[in-house]
Amino acid sequence: MSASAFSPGPGPTGPDPTGRGSGTALDSGGLLDTLGVAAVVLDATGRIVLWSPHAETVFGYRAADALGRPAAHLLVSDRHRHHVQTLFEHVMAGGGPWAGVFPVRHRDGHTLLVEFRNTRLQDDENRLYALMLASDRDTVRRVERDLSLSAHLVTHSPLGLAVLDPHLRFVLVNPALEHIDGRPAGAHLGRTPRQTLASPDIDTLERALREVLATGESVLSHTLRGPARPDGRAPVWSVSLYRLQTPGQLVIGVAASIVDITDQYHAAQAAARAKGRLTVIANASERVGTTLDLDLTARELADLVVPGLADIAAVDVLEDILTGPRPRAKTATPGPAVFRALAVKAAYATPALEAADPVGTPARYETERLVTHCARTGRPVLVAHVTESDLPRIARDAPATALLRHAGIHSYLAVPLRARGAVLGVLDLKRTRNPAPFDDDDVQLASELAARAAVAIDNARWYRHQSQAALALQRHLLPHSPPHLHRLDVAYRYQPASAAIEVGGDWFDAIPLPDRTTALVVGDVMGSGINAAATMGQLRTAARTLARLGLPPATVLHHLDRTATDLDDAMATCVYAVYDPHRHHCRLAAAGHPPPVHIPADQPPRLLALPTGAPLGVGGVPFETQEIPFTPGDELLLYTDGLVETRDQDIDVRLTALTDLLTASGHLPLEETCDLLLGSLRHPGDHDDVALLIARARTDRPASTATAHTANRATRDSGTEAAP
Repeated sequence: MSASAFSPGPGPTGPDPTGRGSGTALDSGGLLDTLGVAAVVLDATGRIVLWSPHAETVFGYRAADALGRPAAHLLVSDRHRHHVQTLFEHVMAGGGPWAGVFPVRHRDGHTLLVEFRNTRLQDDENRLYALMLASDRDTVRRVERDLSLSAHLVTHSPLGLAVLDPHLRFVLVNPALEHIDGRPAGAHLGRTPRQTLASPDIDTLERALREVLATGESVLSHTLRGPARPDGRAPVWSVSLYRLQTPGQLVIGVAASIVDITDQYHAAQAAARAKGRLTVIANASERVGTTLDLDLTARELADLVVPGLADIAAVDVLEDILTGPRPRAKTATPGPAVFRALAVKAAYATPALEAADPVGTPARYETERLVTHCARTGRPVLVAHVTESDLPRIARDAPATALLRHAGIHSYLAVPLRARGAVLGVLDLKRTRNPAPFDDDDVQLASELAARAAVAIDNARWYRHQSQAALALQRHLLPHSPPHLHRLDVAYRYQPASAAIEVGGDWFDAIPLPDRTTALVVGDVMGSGINAAATMGQLRTAARTLARLGLPPATVLHHLDRTATDLDDAMATCVYAVYDPHRHHCRLAAAGHPPPVHIPADQPPRLLALPTGAPLGVGGVPFETQEIPFTPGDELLLYTDGLVETRDQDIDVRLTALTDLLTASGHLPLEETCDLLLGSLRHPGDHDDVALLIARARTDRPASTATAHTANRATRDSGTEAAP
């Protein structure tokens, strides 16, 4: 089929398709030319007086050889001559025309059978003549067979067949086509398809007919929709078009064959929709619930259903399930409901977006609202054809109703987000540009998607509660304000993992000791959540108790190791340091922890090569204490691995980046150094939390209270999580 067959184009070109031509002569190529009819005129005595060119073709004699000679002697053998003479006399006597098949002698000597038609002629002087029309019998029989077969096929074919003239008017319609389009032949003949067929594709059909007339290139199996039937289903036809022309290339019209494919078409459409639904369900497993982020999970669900299932989608969760404990399975309850929109998605810019509840803002819906009914009953709500009276039950208020009316909402569907027997919220779907109303298949698909997404939403909701509880516990267990330390200034930060709002077991501490020394601790409990935070609190308490005993760092780690072993095999890394302002040195020990950074006042930063030891909780591994000079102006940075470890870079590269950053920044105020490190080394989506502590030795001048308050304010303004 030509790609251009259904595009606009010029009218027919080449020979005039009407058959009139541009002059007075008519174009040849008709049926008589196909038959090759010979015309011969005999006078009353049977002599040949007129001889046509076709007679020479049929009989082989030239006009000069035939004119004036008796036809019976020229064309008929001796044994048939008497019979021919009798027939000739019968016609000339007025006995009527004669027709039949007769053997004729050809000029080359062979005998051929010829179909004859003989009739008497009379001129204006009452002279009589005989007109003999003749054609080769085999040619006539072939044409007769072709015509008979064509007529039989047209009449009895199960295909709808039609012939249109060059002006696209019906000139032939078979019974099958009458049955297919439900109109008798008389309603077609003399009319054009536009006058006959109420099809939404009529413009396309007319362009195709003109293109076939102009180019001669056939159009095969084009789908054409008919007018809607009383049952609401529109018939669908497969149409093929062919140009008709004579052997002489005269264009006489277009033939069309039509097959009713309504059942096959709708079955294929249903199969395609079923396949599409399976694809959407399969995609839901991959695209919804990829993280434990509640808002992201809701957006993933909205993205999945738009535009394939709906033009506008909203994911609304009941407010009490966000703020309360895990909901219990329950039956329908009366009364209004408060929803919070977690995601709203539209396939295009539409006023319906303005009518939707703002994401993150609670909205109260009364009992008569459809979304409330869906949530309270736990059953889908389908309004296949939205009427004016339905809009107030869909929208939240009168202005939103006007916006939905302007947007052209014509079909609505709400399905409950049900997980573990409880309704968490509602998936709200609307159609505007998609002309099809929601149906039972859509209800089934949306319910399946909502059920899958609801489990992911419930998991994310539960995880958010756990994370918030763990974060609250973490903040409670960490230091609340910088302590007053002898000849030492400190600043510290705690930042939870940003990717999943996870809270781990990272901690820090600065502990003033009775002998005016200071213990500095940074640790990292393996794991995350409430258990890790609780373990961290126990280890921090043990570390503070051990520090006040004045034990060496290695001994403190030894006791912490035994404590971790007793805590259900908990494991943690830790670095423990004691600063002595009198001797200007610092003693340190590490348990499987990243190396601290020593930043002398007059030298570049350096990583301390401490004996790393094993993590706390391994048990039975010795720890070693190392001493370094620590004079006024020196700084010591302790941190957890979340600051330097990433999935795409080697740890040595990251540690070098850390020291290079400290070298380039110089000795900034401690709070600014914390902000710089977190802002430069941390990235959105990091999957580990961070604790860091930086200390600077100073002179005997005590730090002012104002400095501590300024530090706290800087912590809040930096946008990072400081110690609560």
